[in-house]
Parts: sequence; structure tokens; C-alpha cells
Amino acid sequence: MQLIGMLDSPYVRRVAIALIAAKVSFTHRPISLFRHIDEFSKLNALLKAPTLVTDEGTALMDSNVILEYLAWVHRPVAALTPTETSRRLRALRVTGIALTVMEKAVQRHYERALRPADKRHRPWINRVMSQLAAGLAALNAELPTSGWVGGELGVSDISVACAFGFVGAMLSDVADTSGYSNLAAFCERAEALPAFRAAPAEDGATAKAGLTD
Repeated sequence: MQLIGMLDSPYVRRVAIALIAAKVSFTHRPISLFRHIDEFSKLNALLKAPTLVTDEGTALMDSNVILEYLAWVHRPVAALTPTETSRRLRALRVTGIALTVMEKAVQRHYERALRPADKRHRPWINRVMSQLAAGLAALNAELPTSGWVGGELGVSDISVACAFGFVGAMLSDVADTSGYSNLAAFCERAEALPAFRAAPAEDGATAKAGLTD
């Protein structure tokens, strides 16, 4: 099983960390959508990261689809989402907010990284940044001050830390994160874990699968 994509993508990183946390064996290939287009297109002509190539050779894309498949075939991945109704509902809500933060942060990043300055639409940028701020505020209010969303480390916690890490790394000059102390402390706890350290959010880094603790 191969995970394709760069760990500086929060979507690729959330899948990598989930696999490592669940102790599921995989090979990570840090292939860039921009620098290695020909190589990536041979694996997925849609150029979508993350891409998971299963042992059967099927290419899956979209982090949610990939994690759904992994939860179906690997019980430890399924265990990363609580089964008790109230905890599962809370975890799903937090995951949804974190994914919205990811989406808006990625939109803002690409808007300035790829679009010429004279083509950028300020009302659209303002809307995206407003949604991003609302998502960060929601996470700051809803996250526990200790421990994890579902009681044990899960997909929701992984998603939050990957989202906040991307904002801090890519948008620190346009997104003020200083007002979200609870969110920052939560993510600091997460980033200190072995599974997170094994998949650093760095361009070209390779996730280290097969952790034993």
C-alpha cells in the first residue's frame, strides 16, 4: 500500500498520521503535484493528493474516502473514530470544522501562490479569511483543555492539528493565530506525539511508518 503526496499538505499528512497511529504498514512516496507532474500522473491522472494505491493496485483519492476505506479494511483505523454515539457526534463535528479550516487555508494559500496579483478578487479573499477565522474560533471553543476529543487520540484530533499546523506554516503573515490559546495548546500536545513526529509537515519529508509505540 502506497500513500502518494507531500506531507506539507494537511490532507496527505492526516492520512499518514492516522496510518502511523493505527500501526498500519504503508509506503509513503513524497511526490509533488507541481514538481513531479509526470511521475504523479502515472499513479493518478487526476493529480489529486493524497492518493492511496492499494495492494490491489486501485488508486483512491480524497483523504475522507481514503480513511473510510482504511477503516473498512483495518480495524485499528476504524478505532480512531469513537463508536459511542455522543462521542462520535462530537468527533465528527470537530473533524468537519477542521476540514473546513484546511479547505479555507489551502484556498488562501493557492490564491496568492498561483494566481497573479492583478487577478486576485479581494471580496473572495475576505470571505475565505472570515470563514477561516470562524473555524479557528470554533475549534478553540470546542476542543478539550486536556486529553482528546473522543477520549483517545483519533481522526478528529489528527485533523485539527494538521489544519492548524498548515495555517501556522503557510499563512502566518495573513492569519493571526495568537488568539486561540486552547487550540494552540491542543495542537502542541498532538505534535509532541510519536505519530506526528514521524510525519513532519515538511516539503519532501517521508513519513516513517511502522512505529511500535
